Parts: sequence; C-alpha cells; structure tokens
Amino acid sequence: MAERRPSTGLGLRLNGVGACHLSLRISAAVERWPVAGQFIISRGTKTYVDVLVAAASDGTHVGLGEATAIYYHGESAESCLTQIEDLIDTLVPMDVREARDAVQTLLPPGAARNALDCALWDLEAKAAGKPLWQLAGLATAPKPLQTAFTISLGDPAAMENDAAKAAARGFGLLKLKLTGEGDRERVDAVRKGAPDVRLIVDANESWAALDIEAEASALAALGVEMIEQPVPVGQDALLDGIKSPVPLLADESCQSSADLELCARYYDGINIKLDKAGGLTEALKMAREAEEHGLKLMVGCMLSTSLAIHPAFLVAQGAAWVDLDGPILLVKDREDGFRFEGGMISR
Repeated sequence: MAERRPSTGLGLRLNGVGACHLSLRISAAVERWPVAGQFIISRGTKTYVDVLVAAASDGTHVGLGEATAIYYHGESAESCLTQIEDLIDTLVPMDVREARDAVQTLLPPGAARNALDCALWDLEAKAAGKPLWQLAGLATAPKPLQTAFTISLGDPAAMENDAAKAAARGFGLLKLKLTGEGDRERVDAVRKGAPDVRLIVDANESWAALDIEAEASALAALGVEMIEQPVPVGQDALLDGIKSPVPLLADESCQSSADLELCARYYDGINIKLDKAGGLTEALKMAREAEEHGLKLMVGCMLSTSLAIHPAFLVAQGAAWVDLDGPILLVKDREDGFRFEGGMISR
C-alpha cells in the first residue's frame, strides 16, 4: 500500500517542511480501521475500511481531511491517494484559498477531492484563528443532532435483535439496509424489536422490479418515514407519477450539484455525502441549491472516523435526517472524536 509517513501525528510526512516561503505542503496516506463485527449491505460485507487522510500545511498550521473511496465508482483508497500525489507539485505554489478553488476543477467529485478540500478548509480555519463552522458561513455554533444508527442487512430475526440492542443503547432513529426481497418482513421484525424508534430505510437501488407505490405504502404503515434510493441510477424515471406516502430520497442518483435538477423531477430530497460530492465546498453548495429546488436534505457518511465527520456535521445542521454513525461502526475511533450518547452526536 502506497503511503507517506509521519510528522502530523496521523502517519503523514508533509513535503517541504522547513522551507522559508509560505507555499503549501501537502501529503496523504491510507489508514486501515477495523469494523466492529460486520457491516452488511446488499452489495457485500465490510470487516474494515481503508480511509484516505490528506494533510496541508502553511509551515505553521496543519489542516487535515479524511475520505472513504466510493467503491461503486471503482475508486480505491490507493487510487485516490495517487490522485492527490499527482497534484502536489501543481498546488504547492498556491495559497490555501487558491488551492481549494483549484481542486474543484483539477479533481472530479470523489474521495480524493473530499480529503484534500477538507484539509484545505481545516488549514484555512486554523490559520485564520476561526472555528471551521464560522469559516463555512454557519450563523451559530453547531448543536448536537440526533443521528441514525445503521442496522445491517440480515434475516428478519437478526435485524430485530440488532434493532432492540440499538434502541437499548438510546438510538431513537434507525436506518435499515434493504435488498428488494423480503423487505416488509425485515421492517416488521425491526418494528417489533424497537417499537418506539423512528425508522428510515435504504433500498440500495433494489426496487426496480417492485410496485414501488405499494411497497412504500406498506413500509409507511410500519412507521417508516423516509425511503432512500429505491431505484437504480439511470432508472430514476421509474418514479415518475409515483405517489409515495413518505419522502423518496436520492443517494446514488445525487452525486453532486450537477444532479439536482434531475433529482428535483423524481425525488423529494437528496442524501449529501462529502465523499460523493468531493468535499465541504461542494456539499455546502448542494445544501444551498437543494433548498432552492424545494428538496429535503439528509446528510450521510461512509464508514469513517470522526475526522471525516467533522465537516459533514456542519452541513448536517440544516438536515431533516442525519446519518453520521460511521465512527461507532468501527472497533475504535480517533482520540477526541465525536461523542455518541442517547442517540445524539456532539463534539
């Protein structure tokens, strides 16, 4: 595995440290974090996650960003690392704001741009002596939020048991992974295991062959309040004319702000993930433009540590649904990570 090694405290060596001018120093590395148990969705099982960590320095301050590769785009942590390394010589003569502007066009939406964009935001905030939320334009400091806890795909009995355990830990919002077969039985079982929680579901593009309106109605009767990505990307028109009793949100069909016009035709809202969007810069733009289109907002995450969640937490301040449980699905998180207590996420 290609990586650069230490001096930021996260296994990164900042190239160019010691130079007397104020050009950027940029570095990146891949880290592996074990998953607690297994994380199972319709596409497969994860027992660990490889995250990409980028670091940017002005010689005094160090900004950090973390991202997880979008596997369904064919990304890997190593390919994203290469993308950043190939840009270092281009970016180091720039100041931090110039570099952040440049990466919006030099890199496509995805994990590499996310890690680098967030590192540059973090550096700019530290150099300015401001909290990141102020630099990002929030009116007030971020407040604790209720976050969903993900129930991995399994047979109904297993999901019922997992839901009961999550509810006992204080999680009042559960997100269920579905597969297009036996979904009603799974949701019914979860409702029995956790009768008082709020439920949202991720269909993971699996409902193309189903009567979507009937399926949504059946799940609504079980207390489901939102359905994420019911149809495959590119088949969004299957939702044309559908009268769902609960909001339908685009996830894979909404990668960046370029997709918002299409999503506004077929969906009630979107799920913003910084790894898809390519960073905090694009995520903030998506949130603003989603509101203009009348779309509801969810902010989610991939498997990740709290370093990746920090900028997403800012975008989530205006979201109807928050799904930032990535760190608690790992065996351990970074030191000084987010607190997850009573189903709430806070610093």
